[in-house]
Amino acid sequence: MNIGLVAHDSKKKLMQNFCIAYHAILSKHKLYATGTTGRLIEEVTNLHIQKFLPGHLGGSQQLGSQIEHNNIDLVIFLRDPFRQKSGEPDVNSIVKLCDAHNIPLATNLATAELLIKSLDRGDLEWREMYK
Repeated sequence: MNIGLVAHDSKKKLMQNFCIAYHAILSKHKLYATGTTGRLIEEVTNLHIQKFLPGHLGGSQQLGSQIEHNNIDLVIFLRDPFRQKSGEPDVNSIVKLCDAHNIPLATNLATAELLIKSLDRGDLEWREMYK
């Protein structure tokens, strides 16, 4: 499955730790991320990540395009609801696209853990019908 990973600046360390904790599961899938988030994850996990541009330079739009073309099966967007900077990716556009194209989306750690464990159990195999 294809997994999109995005994190606001204040959540990047949390995303790194999440990817360390679930390295064994993530390594079985193709990973996509906005530029800085992807680079930071690679530095601590050695996972191969297809990196888009940094979010504020169009990376979130590139991820959105992949969602629109049904090339992403799951998105984890760890967002900071209180301190989003003007240059950070807009979570609303990703949420709308995921809703429109029936893509499972996590915007916090609790939901991300539920989705990644569901993925590992095979609960998201229904996504293969859409391809």
